[in-house]
Amino acid sequence: MAEKPKEQQNQINIELSEEIAEGEFANLAMIAHSSSEFVIDFIRLMPGIPKAKVKSRIVITPEHAKRLLAALNENIERYEASFGAIKQTPEFPSFPMNFSGTIGEA
Repeated sequence: MAEKPKEQQNQINIELSEEIAEGEFANLAMIAHSSSEFVIDFIRLMPGIPKAKVKSRIVITPEHAKRLLAALNENIERYEASFGAIKQTPEFPSFPMNFSGTIGEA
């Protein structure tokens, strides 16, 4: 039996449904962790509406959280190399912006 080249052995077939491909808009992420997992809630805040919805919750291991951080840093560096520095407001927006609850950062 012929052996597959090593490149083909390490490939993963990833399926993306139409619904997931559309994506969800989120403008806040809240992150919590335990000794065994990180929980990232992606939230959509809308001005003037006193309730915010969690649009997606992702649960990952600490190792994967660290890999995600490295991947985000690498992609931000590539983005800024192509499009310039990402502008940030001097301070985080003051919460609640017509919302109640805890302060989230991301």
